[in-house]
Amino acid sequence: METTALRRRHPAFAAGLAALAVALGSTAAPAAAAPPVPDVDLVAFGDSYTAGIGAGAYTTAAPCLQTNGGYVSLLLKLPVVGGNSANAACAGAVLTDRPSDAVPSVMEQVAAASAAGKLSVRTELVTVTAGPNDIDFTTPLKICATMPLDACAQAVQRVRDALPAVQANLVEALTAVRRAAPRATIVVFGYPLLFDPDGWPTLLTPEAQRLVNAGTLTLNGTIERAAVSPRVKAKAVYVDVTRAFTGHALNSAAPWINFNPADPFALQNFHPNAAGHEAYAGALEGAVNLDSLARRN
Repeated sequence: METTALRRRHPAFAAGLAALAVALGSTAAPAAAAPPVPDVDLVAFGDSYTAGIGAGAYTTAAPCLQTNGGYVSLLLKLPVVGGNSANAACAGAVLTDRPSDAVPSVMEQVAAASAAGKLSVRTELVTVTAGPNDIDFTTPLKICATMPLDACAQAVQRVRDALPAVQANLVEALTAVRRAAPRATIVVFGYPLLFDPDGWPTLLTPEAQRLVNAGTLTLNGTIERAAVSPRVKAKAVYVDVTRAFTGHALNSAAPWINFNPADPFALQNFHPNAAGHEAYAGALEGAVNLDSLARRN
């Protein structure tokens, strides 16, 4: 029997899949066989970091939001990246399907990209960012911004307690990618530290900033362990961006992370700006030899 939650989900979820289908486009056979040109087919999955929130104008509609300035958009402009590439990420995505969510999960993104012919045995490169939405990362931020330090510490600890489930779900998602694209190199990104405790004053005290940063490092460790899981097998790469973002926290002199104190929880806040997404693209190019992937064709 269909539950009430499932009935509520259908219209918004259908809209999310429709928006995702537009982002993915369709695959058509060429009119005539042409000599193959070495290139890299890239498919991106995940949350708002891969959707590019904070880096440009919106190019898709809710509930599957993307922008035109994210790291995936930058990679798609590289000559070595092929025409069968796509960004399937949606802002707000969690890893696995939940009846209450309108936004397609990463697992649903993978299924849709496979059905559209974007993710296949021909895919050479996959990128993923995922995990913070599964632990509702805005809740500890709000607590740490508005409540005493011990409440902040407890909120960060609750995040840590939830991370084993995040790791298991991320392994499942990466395994689904591996099944659909057995030749692909899978790049799994971590997240930058949002705060510089020695930087400009912000809503969080320096002590609370350190607690949130420590929670981010623990999340990154969880993501790395999932990426190197034996179930995911070879050709999965964890890319740490914390060093690249050093000196560029949201309260630094040269921030690469958006933050508007007049609207502390606007969607683009706590997300990389254009310079931050350039850092993500650069981190991928530093970790993966795209020309070598192209020559594997």
